[in-house]
This record gives sequence, C-alpha cells and structure tokens, in this order.
Amino acid sequence: MSQFSFAHAGNTDWQAALGACWSQLRTQLEDKPPPTLGWCYLSDRYTGAAGNIMEALKAGLPAVRWVGTIGVGVAADDVEYFDEPGIALMLADIPPDGFRVFSDLAPLGTDGFEPFTALVHADGGTPDLPERIKALAGQTLTGYLFGGLSSARNQPLLFADDVMLGGLSGVAFGPQVPVLSRVTQGCQPIGPKRAIGRAEGNYLVTLDGERALDCAMEDLGLPADIPDDQLRLELGQTLAGLVAPGEDSSAAPGRFGTDTQVRHLLGVGRKAGVLVVAEQLEAGTKLAFCKRNAEAARHDLLRIVAEVKAQADAAGGARGALYVSCSGRGGPHFSAPSAEFRMVREALGPVPLVGFFAGGEIARHHLYGYTGVLTVFT
Repeated sequence: MSQFSFAHAGNTDWQAALGACWSQLRTQLEDKPPPTLGWCYLSDRYTGAAGNIMEALKAGLPAVRWVGTIGVGVAADDVEYFDEPGIALMLADIPPDGFRVFSDLAPLGTDGFEPFTALVHADGGTPDLPERIKALAGQTLTGYLFGGLSSARNQPLLFADDVMLGGLSGVAFGPQVPVLSRVTQGCQPIGPKRAIGRAEGNYLVTLDGERALDCAMEDLGLPADIPDDQLRLELGQTLAGLVAPGEDSSAAPGRFGTDTQVRHLLGVGRKAGVLVVAEQLEAGTKLAFCKRNAEAARHDLLRIVAEVKAQADAAGGARGALYVSCSGRGGPHFSAPSAEFRMVREALGPVPLVGFFAGGEIARHHLYGYTGVLTVFT
C-alpha cells in the first residue's frame, strides 16, 4: 500500500523554502519505503528558479520521477500561497510498473504500458489543446484525465523530470493505482437549459428558436430598453454553461452537471441579437446562462469532498490527494486567505494534500473553467 508524504513552504529565497521542505520530508520519510514519484508545484514567483529547483529535487532524491507545473498560486494541506512565493511537494512510493511519466518528448504508448488514468499538466497556449486532451483521454482505459493548465503570469512551465516549455506532460497510472476523482462547479445557472439552434464558429445566433440575445436578456431579467453600456456590463459578468450533444446533462435543480463547460461571453451584436462565446459552438448543444457564485461553489465543493471521502473510506481509506482549482476561485473568492483548501482539508481529513491554482482545469476529456478537480489515491 503506497505511502504519501508532503511538504510546503514560502520564502522570497527559493533555497530557504526548499530547505524547509526538505526538513519536513526527512521527518516523514523515516521508516517508510523510498519514494518513486514526486509532485512539485511552484508559484510563479519562482519561475526564474524553476530549473534550479528541479535540479535540486533530482539531486536530493535521484530515484524519484518528478511531475508538476507553475501557477499563480499553489497549496498544501490547509495553506494557500496565492500571489506569493510558495512550493508544494508530495511524494509516494508507487511501484515503478504502476506509472509512466510522459511529455511531448516522451509520449505515452511507446513502451507497452497501458494507462488506466492520467494526471495532465498543460500549457494553455498549446495549439489544438482541447483535441489533444481528448486524444490523450482516448489512450487511457477509463478515458479519465485529471489536472490543469499552468497559470503562470510570466512563463508557463511544466515539469516531467525536467523543465518543459509548451505542450502536455504528466503521469499515467495503471489499474493497480486506484483513484477517485470529482469535479466541483463554481457557477450556478440563472436560467433554463436552452438548445443552440444556430451557431457559426463562436457566434451564438439562436437559442430555442429565438435570438440568442433576447434569451439572455430574458434570463437575466434585463429590460428591452437597457442602455448599450449597461448591457455590455451585465453580459461581461455573465457566462455560458455548455453541455455538448451526447454528454450527460443531468444535475440537481439549480446546479450544473459535471459535463458542463463554462465559457465567457466575449461580445454582443445588439442589432442582430448575436452573442459571442469563448468556444466553438455547434447546434444541439445545451446552454444555460450563469454567474460565478461563491456560496454555491462552497456548497458544491463540500458535497464532492464528502462523496469522495465516503468512497475512499469504503475502499480502505485515502492515501494522498490532489486538488486543482481555477485561479479565478482562489484568493478573495471564498472571502478569506486559504479558505478553499481549508474547506477541503477539514472535509477530507488528515490526508497528504497538495495542488495549484490553474488557468483551466482538466477532468475526463474536458477542459473546464471556474471549477475544482479533487482526486484521491486510495
């Protein structure tokens, strides 16, 4: 049964922060099997030192394979380092034949290993990223990916034993490494689910046979004579929750299902009644307008953590956990520093927990926004 250890620290001097992490790990690794896999998440205050940090990790634990990325914030246990220096590390002694580290330079499928699930880190600027995520999911036996996009404001870097620029990387797990994973939505629908009738690229023309703008104004409760500047302000605070044809759109009333992908509204053509959505649209897609809602996000987060914990307990207990949250949820969204990870920690219990704040979250074959993805190793 794999044993997990973790450490975290923040300091303007990366060497001091890493030294504090080493001290924490040394204590935890006593009388434990030597680790084989490590996670490293760095806040973007350490982007310039990423290469040095990775070299120091490999020198300190030469038998460990490392994966990770950089974000505007990282976290471990119940502490978030958001918009400040921070290192979060986790180690596990997973059997070497139970996982494969991969990247664009060392892709999956070249050595006969059959992946069951995979943790994925990606650069949001990668061409055809949604298609590449779907293709990677298709290489796993379950079709399930989990992870997120680097959210560094300076240079998005990925770690797969070395520092990588661009593309996708991560670690695939075999069936002997069981995981439980859930997505929590950060938005709440404010209108009914409607069907896209006509769309051209990212231009939304009709919903339920009516002009898209008219539907949005009805759902938002906006008067027909609202001034243009106020209309743009209202739509700028509104998002579109999309469920592609054939996906499971079931959810409790007033709540999005896990297949819902939330995208920004980018513009409006008032005369034509057209909306511009940050997604390529297709007829038959279900759409509900929504807004970010901290209270709904809080309740949904606690719900999915409780579900995962119950399943993990039934499977013999959780060994380690990863939580990837949207950078738009971090910091002040939950009204207090470290509030989001503190909720996860309190609901999940004393399990090694690390994660980062992403520029987009990955679950199954989807790329999400404004969500959290919790994954537990059992």
